[in-house]
Amino acid sequence: MTLTPVRPTRPASATDEFLRQLVARVPGSGGAVWPLTEVYTGDVLVDLPQSTPSDIEQAFAAARAAQAKWAATPLKQRLAVFRRAHSLFLDRARTVADLIQVESGKNRRMAIEETCDPPMIMSHYLRRAPKLLAATRRGGPVPLVSSSTEIRVPKGVVGIIAPWNFPFATGVSDAIPALMAGNAVVLKPDNKTALSPLYGVRLLEEAGLPKGLFQVVCGEGPDVGPTLIDQANYVMFTGSTATGKVIGERAGRNLIGCCLELGGKNPMIVLPDADFADVVPGAVFGAFGNTGQICMHIERIYLPESRYEEFKEAFVAKASSLDVRAAYDFGPEMGSLVSVDHMNRVKSHVDDAVEKGATVLCGGRPRPDLGPAFFEPTVLEGVTKDMLCGVTETFGPVVALHRYRTVDEAVELANDTDYGLNASVWGKDLRAASAVAARLETGNVNVNDSLATAYAAKGTPSGGVKTSGVGARHGDQGLLKYTDVQNLAVLKKPVMSPRPGQKYEKYVEGMLSGLKMMRRLRIR
Repeated sequence: MTLTPVRPTRPASATDEFLRQLVARVPGSGGAVWPLTEVYTGDVLVDLPQSTPSDIEQAFAAARAAQAKWAATPLKQRLAVFRRAHSLFLDRARTVADLIQVESGKNRRMAIEETCDPPMIMSHYLRRAPKLLAATRRGGPVPLVSSSTEIRVPKGVVGIIAPWNFPFATGVSDAIPALMAGNAVVLKPDNKTALSPLYGVRLLEEAGLPKGLFQVVCGEGPDVGPTLIDQANYVMFTGSTATGKVIGERAGRNLIGCCLELGGKNPMIVLPDADFADVVPGAVFGAFGNTGQICMHIERIYLPESRYEEFKEAFVAKASSLDVRAAYDFGPEMGSLVSVDHMNRVKSHVDDAVEKGATVLCGGRPRPDLGPAFFEPTVLEGVTKDMLCGVTETFGPVVALHRYRTVDEAVELANDTDYGLNASVWGKDLRAASAVAARLETGNVNVNDSLATAYAAKGTPSGGVKTSGVGARHGDQGLLKYTDVQNLAVLKKPVMSPRPGQKYEKYVEGMLSGLKMMRRLRIR
């Protein structure tokens, strides 16, 4: 039987002319293009220019020229751009959501939430940047006659490689603290999702960001990544662990820093006292939010044996009843996967699990009647470590249920992975739940939430451990990583060497005595 995909009407804001204007800023001197498609239908939206190595080098040269002036601009004036941008981004949120939906296929609820991330980042760093970037005077080695001042200096040009799952949130939000700190940015979005970050750059320039300071280049990773890393002074990457290792290795050879937020096989532990009225909807969002295409989403749920059947019944019923459709309104609870290729990858994980003995409790099938890349919300049980979805990040609407007998066993099972990005613990006794959370080997852990509380806490660093990444975004570290430290040391009088005619042994006695005295007086 041949199924005809539903064809929703494209948002009025995403006109052909508007999209052509957006991609016109992408350099592509070689003439190659990428057919950027509407995920819900598979129709080509616009031909996206593909940047050559020469294009990327020129983008960095232009960014460096703009960065020299930007770094010399007083911080107060730099931050004024983002005060204006904060209002502008919120005023245009619906247009941004249109672009996010068109290019990624996510449901509108998730798209509009994604538009809120850059304004939240702006608001946080507008408060913190003046203190973090201010010169800080420290004591020198000799009281009164010496001093040392910590000065924060921008790295130069930051290369950002953004993923397709949250193209606007990562592509723009990761650039904001770098720009505030006085850097320029060269962004490489994923070809599939370049429209919303391109619009974000346009909005920043409308708010007063100097032209040329924020460059965008496009192309497949192996084609443009090496040149981008070789030209950058620092690299921010969000994506797969395999690609992150390649980027980290090349950055290391170039002696530049990098921040890598990579994959996860994120666990959720439900404690025996948990309230299922809260746990079930929380687990549904954790597993199926953004169609399972969230780095921090839940792929493994550990349940006490005594309540396993109770949870399974409620969870499967809720997952089976989700409103999954292609629509540009707030009705659907889940949208499409990002592409047919990715849908086939998710399907291969489910097929492999079934072939090796796992049971499909609901879902497990593509839905071409809804659109080319739709896949049903899928719940599995009996998943083992010899299955792809037992050890490897699936990154789709697929979750496995597991039983445990003791909390110690649940913690051991949750930690039995090479990943360590996010985890979730649910229980009425918050002290007990937090104690379990503290035992998990992960960069983020949420108590009585699946993922949003940790990620939305912009004041606290968010990153991964083990093979889930290096470094962090958010918090003070999320801005300071884009700076170098200059130590400006001043000595008023040359007292750090023997006086003329003084024997060195006498000088040493005085130096050692002075160090003891300063410790007693807690001066140094």
